[in-house]
Amino acid sequence: MLPSQFSSGDVIADRRADYARMLAEGRDFAAASELMEQALEIAPGWAAGWFRLGEYREKGGIEAAGDAYRQALALQPDDVFGARLKLALLGVEETPDRPPSRYVEGLFDDYADRFDTALVEKLGYSVPGKLAALVAPHAPFGCTVDLGCGTGLFGAEIRGKTTRLEGFDLSLNMLARAEAKGIYDHLGQSDLSLAAEESGLFADRLPGHRADLVSAADVLMYLGSLETVFPLVAGLLSPRGFFAFSVEDAGEEGTFVLRDSLRYAHSEAFIRSLLARFGLDLLGLERTVIRMDAGKPVRGILFLSRKSA
Repeated sequence: MLPSQFSSGDVIADRRADYARMLAEGRDFAAASELMEQALEIAPGWAAGWFRLGEYREKGGIEAAGDAYRQALALQPDDVFGARLKLALLGVEETPDRPPSRYVEGLFDDYADRFDTALVEKLGYSVPGKLAALVAPHAPFGCTVDLGCGTGLFGAEIRGKTTRLEGFDLSLNMLARAEAKGIYDHLGQSDLSLAAEESGLFADRLPGHRADLVSAADVLMYLGSLETVFPLVAGLLSPRGFFAFSVEDAGEEGTFVLRDSLRYAHSEAFIRSLLARFGLDLLGLERTVIRMDAGKPVRGILFLSRKSA
C-alpha cells in the first residue's frame, strides 16, 4: 500500500486503523477486521482502508473479503492497490491477462529507495548476474535495451560488454535510481503492457531494430500474458539480435498463473510457443532459484534466444 494512502483524513478513523494494524501483526485478524470496519464507518470513502480490510478478512479466513476489495476498486478505479488481482486469487473473478499499470508503477515507486538492499541482500536476488553470464559468450554488443531496468542491477552487469546501454521502466523513482548510477546512455519511462506504438520505446531518435541485445530481468512476472512484450522485443531487435529474460517457473502445464505474491509465473512450454510465434530461436535455458520469498526459494527459468535469420 502506498504511503500516501495510509491516512483516511480523519484522526479517529486513523487511530482505529492503527490499532487494527497492531492486532493484525499479532495475527488476530478477526479483531483487526472489526476495528477496520469501525474506521470505515467513519471514513467510508477511504479506498486504502477497504483494501486493508480485505487483506485482514482474507488472512483470517473471514467471508466478505471480496466485498471489501470490490469497494476499494469502486473508489479507486485505476486499481493502484491491485484489488483485481486479489479478487482473482479469491476465485471470484477471472485472472487478468496483466496487472493494472498503476499498481505496478506504485509498487516500484514505493520500493525504489530500498530496492537494491532489500532484493539483493535480504532476498538473495541473483537474476542480473546469472543472466549476464548467460549472454556473455555472445558479447560485445553494439546496443543493449534493458526493459524494466529498475535501479540498474542488470545494467551494471552488462555495461562493460555493450557500446550503448538504454534502460526503460514504468517507475520514475526507479529510473531516478538508475540515473544516479551513471551507467545508461539513455533512460526513459515505458509501459510494457501497452502496444508498441504506445509503449514509449520507439521515437524518431530511438528507431526500431536497433538492439543487439534486449534484456528483461525479473520483469515478465509483472506482465501476465506477454502478448504485448514479444512484439515489442521483435520490433527492437536488430537482425540476429539476442533476447535474454527470466520468468518464474509455473511448471510444465498451462500458460501462466497468478501467484499469492501477486506475480505471474509462466510455463516453459508457453514461453517456447511465444518464441516460435515471434521468430526467436531458443539458444539455451537455465532453471535456477531467482530469489527468496517468505523464507522459501522462488524457482525461475532464464532464457536466451536469438532473432531468426
